[in-house]
Amino acid sequence: MICKEVMRKLEERWNPSYALEWDNVGLLVGREEKEIKKIFTALDATEDTIAQALEFGADLLITHHPMIFSPVKKVTSADFIGRRLITMIQADLCYYAMHTNFDVKGMAQLNQECLGLTDCEVLEETAPGEGIGRVGALEGTMDLKQFAGKVRNDFEIPDVRMYGDPAAIIHRVAVSSGSGKSMIRGAIEKGADVIVTGDVDYHSAIDAVAQGIAVIDAGHYGTEYGFIAYMRQELETMFPELAVGTARVHHPYRVV
Repeated sequence: MICKEVMRKLEERWNPSYALEWDNVGLLVGREEKEIKKIFTALDATEDTIAQALEFGADLLITHHPMIFSPVKKVTSADFIGRRLITMIQADLCYYAMHTNFDVKGMAQLNQECLGLTDCEVLEETAPGEGIGRVGALEGTMDLKQFAGKVRNDFEIPDVRMYGDPAAIIHRVAVSSGSGKSMIRGAIEKGADVIVTGDVDYHSAIDAVAQGIAVIDAGHYGTEYGFIAYMRQELETMFPELAVGTARVHHPYRVV
């Protein structure tokens, strides 16, 4: 199967038209006519994950985050992005990214299911009936401290940051993977008791609490690394004739 055929099937499920205007998705490196026998999935195209993909013998690397966002004016070994591009081009490794189109058509549902939310609605609509994040209900209630522990356990991450009264009662939950501080206003408007997201800065968090909503920062990686295993399962179903490998789970920071 050639790369173009793999892309066509991927885009039937996660169409690039669902990506936000500022995003950069699709085939970013490589030849559409490249023969694909092995696919490797990762959250990011780091030097380490590229090395893992090449060790696996991958012909196609699929990540959630695009390595290329801004225009690239030079591709040289003096720059870390340039080094990665050179490595992929020299190895004839195709590289495909599915970012906010997957957020709309996959990640929001993954996070909803991970937390066991019911009666859900889209947090921020980007197309009719579709969009980023979810707002839904827990089965029953719990206090914020208990809920923070649930988030840590459900996402299988080492820690979370909790903003708000530990005794506050939580029932209605907003969740937005990755960097979701811009979703706080929408979560408040939809009556959420708490928002679960990542990359929340100090002022955004304390301002949210002042407006009556708690914040659980589960990290950008923590709320999105589920993409890796999910895509492996989906790719194995979609392309049973191809071998699929995955990047090792590696949380990028340590609390010391």
